Amino acid sequence: MPDSVASCHTAIVGEYAVEGHVPAEFIARLLADRPTGRGLALPGMPADAPGMGGDPSTWARQPVVLIAADGSVKPFAA
Repeated sequence: MPDSVASCHTAIVGEYAVEGHVPAEFIARLLADRPTGRGLALPGMPADAPGMGGDPSTWARQPVVLIAADGSVKPFAA
């Protein structure tokens, strides 16, 4: 994962890396759509991200990004 999207946790899900508190619905979309890339990230530790407290209705608006194969970052969600 590029330093610019570092967070607190990294998981391997299938062939992808998932960095941070990425909402489960985006992980499911990643696995269903299978985009070319290394994985997803929710940079930093937003206070209202899944697992961090806050209102679950805001989780879908988190700035989740797709890490491309070349390490570049582009929006995936929010």
